[in-house]
Amino acid sequence: MKIRVEVVYALADVQTIIELELEQGARVAQALEASGLREQIGELSGYPVGIWGARAAIDALLRDGDRVEIYRELTADLKEARRRRAGKGNATRKPR
Repeated sequence: MKIRVEVVYALADVQTIIELELEQGARVAQALEASGLREQIGELSGYPVGIWGARAAIDALLRDGDRVEIYRELTADLKEARRRRAGKGNATRKPR
């Protein structure tokens, strides 16, 4: 029996989604290997992964319909970016 899963890798400007059909009992590592993303982004072992937004082990069992996500390091400090946006918003507001 086969299961259908997606493997997703996103950059700031583009998202790659690869749909796969794997044997039931497949693990995250097998989905990553079958995705062919290693040729595009290099060694995958250094990247954390998850299933539907929750961190997962590389040997986690996959179920039909799962979405395997490859996480990358953030390039911006989220708190600092929020402060900058808030600062810009305050400067353009009119007093009441």
